[in-house]
Amino acid sequence: MATKDKSQIQKADSCILALEDGRTFTGKNFGAKGTAFGEIVFNTSMYGYQEIMTDPSYAGQVITFTSTEIGNYGTNDDDMESRKVYARGMVVRNLSKKYSSHRAQISLDEFLSKHSIVGISDVDTRAITKHIRDKGAMRCTISTEISDPDEAVEQARLSPKMEGQNLTEEVTCPNKYTIGEGKYRVAVLDFGIKKNILNQLKERKLKLDVFPATTKAEDILATNPDGIFLSNGPGDPAACELILKEIPKLIESHTPIFGICLGHQLLSIALGAKTFKLKFGHRGGNQPVKNLLTTKVEVTSQNHGFAVLDTSMPEDLEITHINLNDKSIEGFKHKKLPIFGVQYHPEASPGPHDSNYLFEEFFALIEKNKTSAQV
Repeated sequence: MATKDKSQIQKADSCILALEDGRTFTGKNFGAKGTAFGEIVFNTSMYGYQEIMTDPSYAGQVITFTSTEIGNYGTNDDDMESRKVYARGMVVRNLSKKYSSHRAQISLDEFLSKHSIVGISDVDTRAITKHIRDKGAMRCTISTEISDPDEAVEQARLSPKMEGQNLTEEVTCPNKYTIGEGKYRVAVLDFGIKKNILNQLKERKLKLDVFPATTKAEDILATNPDGIFLSNGPGDPAACELILKEIPKLIESHTPIFGICLGHQLLSIALGAKTFKLKFGHRGGNQPVKNLLTTKVEVTSQNHGFAVLDTSMPEDLEITHINLNDKSIEGFKHKKLPIFGVQYHPEASPGPHDSNYLFEEFFALIEKNKTSAQV
């Protein structure tokens, strides 16, 4: 078992966390030193901190972990959900003094340092979470360089708001690539896709052509895909103007389309719906979702700050899933076209596997569409 004591970790220095409404917290620095800005949010997962920090959907955000003990099993190369850490900062109550796991390679402290991410520990994460739930997600500063609370607050207020930000180009792949082998070929639009989503698609014996977010629809359709997958990703869906110009062309091809998270939101907008910003979003591995088609309840993994407005849904879209906490839309399908989407993360990682069936439904939709075309 790989085990290290905190005596091997650099002594923590003072760090400040300042919210745009004037609330400030002082704690100890871990990870990199410096200053970062982002939207402060909270995640209620009890485990999976490395997967969460490397989820590209967190680009532009500083994550507060509600689980009180973080870092106890270290980090490793296998649990990366993308090529780097996209979150801007990490906020924890207690950074574990030891890490111990047969899979561990380096500590969380070393991991954040390696990826130049500022972390703050020894702060009241319960108070931060309650504040965000009361006031809503907001901009923040996390810094080892700024000691004046008023200056840190002012810097937070000067940083960009999440509304209006298109962050897909920051997280997408630089070039098209192909992975997997199987019966059908699927075009995957990478808006910030997680590794485990690709794994789930590959396990269904699908050949995947992964395209950058800026790819034109004609270039995607030129590969004659049997299906199209729109991935998760960060930012405001309504700000993705270039992508939203291309999706209607994909819809017009009558190719089966499956969208999750940001892909679900973009697909909804392209089909005539509208999105809005949630007060503090859904982030964690324990969100209850009701499948209206089966009446079953799924415990789901989620990470999103925007949602589809229920009153904006056009008549040709059927709501298939709702969040049982706030009744927001969690899924839909088109009544005529082979198109569906879900707001949550069916691949989990971390989280429960209740919703893995959706990848099977995508495969079945492709197969049905191919069979119909041959008749």
